Amino acid sequence: MEKYIGIIPARYASTRFPGKPLAVIEGKTMIERVYTQAQKALDEVVVATDDERIFNEVERFGGRAVMTSPNHRSGTDRCREALALSGSDATVVINIQGDEPFIAPSQIEALKRCFDRPDVDIATLARVFDKSKGFDALFDPNVVKLTRSLRGDALYFSRSIIPYVRGHEWKQWLDQTEFLTHVGMYGYRSRVLDEITRLPQSSLELAESLEQLRWLQNGYRIAVDITTEPTIGIDTPDDLAAAIAYARSL
Repeated sequence: MEKYIGIIPARYASTRFPGKPLAVIEGKTMIERVYTQAQKALDEVVVATDDERIFNEVERFGGRAVMTSPNHRSGTDRCREALALSGSDATVVINIQGDEPFIAPSQIEALKRCFDRPDVDIATLARVFDKSKGFDALFDPNVVKLTRSLRGDALYFSRSIIPYVRGHEWKQWLDQTEFLTHVGMYGYRSRVLDEITRLPQSSLELAESLEQLRWLQNGYRIAVDITTEPTIGIDTPDDLAAAIAYARSL
């Protein structure tokens, strides 16, 4: 039987929004809200940070944090160090975004269910693209697209639109096929997390600037579950204002 730990990477430094884990949303910091939501689906939750202010805030509200190196390339690397520092014997790590204060526990549960399959190394989520947003939104390179196999495993991730719809003008593509967009949550078997963070960057990863392509290119199986839950990520002060308005509406 698998044992799960949720790790929330949280950095203070941010080009667009320094200190955002400590931003207050209706009386609670963002990191406290993320932690509280994660606890609804996980028995063990740890914040991985490189900043004492965030560490102290987590301890203030009764959570658990570990101090990690400020030199990690990604949240995945930070998760590996945090797992080692935590002393946990968890067999699966759930990497939870530290800037999504309203993350749905059902999304974490969906990731956990992916590991019912013993052949799954890594799991993530996707959402069916909303056609009403239009082609320009789909074309946005910041919106990562993906394709998956009939059994639900990732085939490829891209900043380009995939699949290409042959025989139709691009204006007709949204009516011809279903497009999937990536939701950036991951689960990893603990041994796999250790392995993938030791791999050198791959050619596809460097081309698209997507670390999950390193894993695919090295033969790891990534299960992809479909979520219909909305996600509210906070990257800018404007996003924070919208999140506060959302919290007041609950």
